[in-house]
Amino acid sequence: MRNSEIILKAERIQKNFGGVVALQNVSIDIYRNEITAIIGPNGAGKTTLINLITGIYPPTSGRIIFEGKTISRLKPFQIAYQGITRTFQNLQLFHNMTVLENVKVGLHTQTRSEFLNCLLHLPKVKREEEQVAEEAVSLLRFFRLESKSGWRSSNLPYGEQKRLEIARALAGKPKLLLLDEPVAGLNVGETEEMAELILKIRQKGITILLVEHDMNLVMGISDKIVVLNYGEKILAGTPEEVQKDPKVIQAYLGEE
Repeated sequence: MRNSEIILKAERIQKNFGGVVALQNVSIDIYRNEITAIIGPNGAGKTTLINLITGIYPPTSGRIIFEGKTISRLKPFQIAYQGITRTFQNLQLFHNMTVLENVKVGLHTQTRSEFLNCLLHLPKVKREEEQVAEEAVSLLRFFRLESKSGWRSSNLPYGEQKRLEIARALAGKPKLLLLDEPVAGLNVGETEEMAELILKIRQKGITILLVEHDMNLVMGISDKIVVLNYGEKILAGTPEEVQKDPKVIQAYLGEE
């Protein structure tokens, strides 16, 4: 039975870039501890929606509410502190840092030591650094990357770089995790592995918003699917409802 609690609500979102309307009057409800997928053709406004939720762009009109608070005008770092983290279409790893260091960066929102304490190397700071290292290793173990913690992230195979970016996003201990095309460029085996990981993340009580073109993945793991086309929402429903809807078939899934 569906969890009735809405963790994030987008209300009548509009985003214009000059004379181009990227999103028009889009309203979406995301329920806690569910996987919601956003699908649609290229240029439908999927990534724009994620950028609005995470504060990269402000909406032209409308508002975004997270856990009862309006976040539409907050900066990205403020939204991260609220409990929303993300990955990107194009990998955004620190390639000159190790795998472990990349995850530690994601844990910075959890640290509390002030600058002076760090400068003086107080025992409290050392304990916090040890805790960060332990949590980072635990995340790498979850993503089966522990044995490569000392590697430069640029030396990882592409599929493992994808997993590392999600590990870093999880390091921020999000309540809502936004995944932008997590299986793009992966082979069949890697895609199946990623699907299992996404489901395990949801089992940890983390709500997931997924943007993806791989329909097998979307239909296999999503609780709800929102379909965008030319910046407008044309349907929100279960995978079964989406597969049968004539508008979706015509706009995206392809007519039989």
